[in-house]
Amino acid sequence: MSATITPFPTPAARPSQVGFERPELQRILDLYGRMVAAGEWRDYAMDFDREAACFSAFRRAAERPQARIEKRPALRGKQGMWTLFGEGGQVLKRGHELAGVLFVLERRLLKVVVG
Repeated sequence: MSATITPFPTPAARPSQVGFERPELQRILDLYGRMVAAGEWRDYAMDFDREAACFSAFRRAAERPQARIEKRPALRGKQGMWTLFGEGGQVLKRGHELAGVLFVLERRLLKVVVG
């Protein structure tokens, strides 16, 4: 009879889940707060797994998310690790920088000031 040895995974091998860093989450929650103040969003959810971290913003909790911001580090070297999805699941913007991806949503908050 032969014994099978299964090694424990090493901590440096791969993180158990992807998450947002503090400045990233601060930027996302700042936008969320401004969208709530503008009456666009009322609820949010966050989801974390091995491949991606996701922030979803809802107009109403019972609906599909109006916007979903996804961080997928595996795409860092390709089209960028940040993706913004619309309500229907369509990709609105991809990029290497969070600020560029969030600008699509921030543009909704800009108002024309007539002097």
